[in-house]
Amino acid sequence: MGTVSLNSINKSFGATQVIENISLDIADGEFVVFVGPSGCGKSTLLRMIAGLEKESGGTIEIDSKNVSGLEPVERGISMVFQNYALYPHMSVFDNIAFPLSIQKLSKADIRARVEKTADILHLNDRLKHKPGQLSGGQRQRVAIGRAIVREPKVFLFDEPLSNLDASLRAEMRVELSELHKSLNTTMIYVTHDQIEAMTMADRIVVLNNGKVEQFGTPMDLYNTPQSKFVAGFIGQPGMNFIPCRIISANDDQLRATTISGAQLLAHVDCTGANVGGDIEVGIRPEDFSLGKGDAGLDITLRVVEKLGGITIVYGNLNDGTAICASLDGAVEFDENSTVRLHYQSSALHVFDDRGRAYQRSNLT
Repeated sequence: MGTVSLNSINKSFGATQVIENISLDIADGEFVVFVGPSGCGKSTLLRMIAGLEKESGGTIEIDSKNVSGLEPVERGISMVFQNYALYPHMSVFDNIAFPLSIQKLSKADIRARVEKTADILHLNDRLKHKPGQLSGGQRQRVAIGRAIVREPKVFLFDEPLSNLDASLRAEMRVELSELHKSLNTTMIYVTHDQIEAMTMADRIVVLNNGKVEQFGTPMDLYNTPQSKFVAGFIGQPGMNFIPCRIISANDDQLRATTISGAQLLAHVDCTGANVGGDIEVGIRPEDFSLGKGDAGLDITLRVVEKLGGITIVYGNLNDGTAICASLDGAVEFDENSTVRLHYQSSALHVFDDRGRAYQRSNLT
């Protein structure tokens, strides 16, 4: 078993609070990703689970056992860091075997476990090599192997792919997802890259300024963000936000006008909506299309990016509000031209003046 429970966790460095009252329950075998911008507290939270940082308040449980105050080696965890932290003078075999040697296992047991791990990570033909003879991806697999060989209850990953180039990152994302399926062990993974979070996680914890903004499945966060912060952080390219003022709000229909006077209709629970109040209406770039939809916005194009399968356009409404749209790759545009972008009203998100989301009432 590898359940993890955080109970009212707080962390301060002097007078600066970096983690504020976080409570989470992570199920056995889950792949949970902590994601957020630099400085949001995600690595600090991971290091507290590992026992490398002491929490200022609250408790941490692994398999219902309070591990607060226990040393990392006593917690049943293994951690993979951003830097590979391999011993350059040791072979791949010896690097992977090192934690087992510390435990004083027999040579036969060590060899069996290292070879099993190397087989999982496709490192069989590299066991005699030194780290300097390996590619970045192979070195990271060795670091992961050193964690696997201990057979921990929980794996902790602190931005393990950030030193790799884009193509290797994509490959390693797939390998880590496959590894999780084959081991069926609890994994907690820290990244600032929302694509990594969306593609690998069973559930995602979005952190902002030391607080949990939202905890849910990738598609929950994408379809029903609870705040403007989550809406803007999840999704690539990021959600468009259009400043508006409410002109009517009845049951599940909210009408608003942009600065330039264009009207928008959103299907949301209007509880608490005040006519004349300021809001922001959000729409994802991929929810725009050409010629399909029950409403539209006119934008003046600034930049057109042809990416093959898709074309991303950047422009502005008449009032200067920036808009990004992700369209079919076959479309052709002239920069500085005016284009009408269509959308379904049901695709709109609405956020109040404090950044909190109105509940959508007509999801598609």
